[in-house]
Amino acid sequence: MNIHEYQGKSILSQYGVAVQRGYVAATPDEAKAAAIKLKEETGTGWFVVKAQIHAGGRGKGTVTETGSRGVVLAKSIEEVPEKAQAILGGHLVTLQTKSSGKLVSKVFIAEDVYAPGASEPKEFYMSVLLDRGLGRNVIVYSPDGGMNIEEVAEKTPERIFKEVIDPLTGVNDFQCRKIAFNLGLSGEAFKQMGKFVKSLYAAYLGCDAAMFEINPVLKTSDDRVIAVDAKVTFDGNGLFRHPDYQQMRDVTEEDPIEVEAGAAGLNYVKLEGNVGCMVNGAGLAMATMDIIKLSGGDPANFLDVGGTADAKRVETAFRMILRDPAVKAILVNIFGGIVRCDRVAQGIVDAYKNMGNIEVPIIVRLQGTNAVEAKELIDNSGLAVHSAITLQEAADKVKEVLA
Repeated sequence: MNIHEYQGKSILSQYGVAVQRGYVAATPDEAKAAAIKLKEETGTGWFVVKAQIHAGGRGKGTVTETGSRGVVLAKSIEEVPEKAQAILGGHLVTLQTKSSGKLVSKVFIAEDVYAPGASEPKEFYMSVLLDRGLGRNVIVYSPDGGMNIEEVAEKTPERIFKEVIDPLTGVNDFQCRKIAFNLGLSGEAFKQMGKFVKSLYAAYLGCDAAMFEINPVLKTSDDRVIAVDAKVTFDGNGLFRHPDYQQMRDVTEEDPIEVEAGAAGLNYVKLEGNVGCMVNGAGLAMATMDIIKLSGGDPANFLDVGGTADAKRVETAFRMILRDPAVKAILVNIFGGIVRCDRVAQGIVDAYKNMGNIEVPIIVRLQGTNAVEAKELIDNSGLAVHSAITLQEAADKVKEVLA
């Protein structure tokens, strides 16, 4: 589960991570009130207005309706509502969104932390995540943070550093010193970076997060180290321990079909292909997507109906798949271990009849418990459903109907 920047910063501050202060607003008037409150607390005269969507690259992104960037500077309180108005209600297009962009319903009014001083501010990149190959958490960081971090990783990968964390000892002092040294820090900023790293890692562990990404981490002109942005992804398997974090979910940022699937107990992920998949079990789903690719098609979705699929759930799954106009065929691949194949077959027949005229070809492969009875149900239904025994036969039929 992803959350917004302002929510991520509130969590970070609870763990002692220094953050860029600010307030969220949903209207221009609220934005102005936030700026007034922020000035009273910090003395700042300049403000940053930041669109709140679940996507990176907001600073380079463009609001299609107004041409405004997703992150803009306001040099007075009076400018804040005007800048907010140009972002709120618009669709922000970034490199991480679809061409239609994402609707912006909230902005974060933050203090400007780039004021000149004794030394120039410097931007760094830092993230914490699990390296599945090593089976350990890693801190990934770079002295070249900011909006061009993807270009840094592509063109100068030697500027991206990693620090592997021992799960028994956590972040050690020598690792904090190594990180600060590789970032080119000295003096007070060197010490502050060590505190920042330890607090960030504590937040990552305490939240059961899948990823914390801070870009940029800023060394201010007065040698403070603060998080100017915060991208947080939670591990869904750990959310039951954090009901307060579950309340932060913004379903408007998620695919509507995926939200509906979750409510129905289905695991659905939208893809960009032309063959819909309905499978039970994640491993079988991956194998099914592979066989679709080998047959010349492209998977349109990942859909796991689980081990307790019944007729109603199967019908719900069919309706979700068919809402995708790109789907030109559907492959149902069920292995009946816990679930009975005849029950799934009945769901397919019921769905076909209840939904009326389905023009998309359907290929069904059912193996396992009551597979013979399931095939008889399909074959005797009188419906235009293609039955298959082996996975290769199913793949051949996919290739045939797409030809």
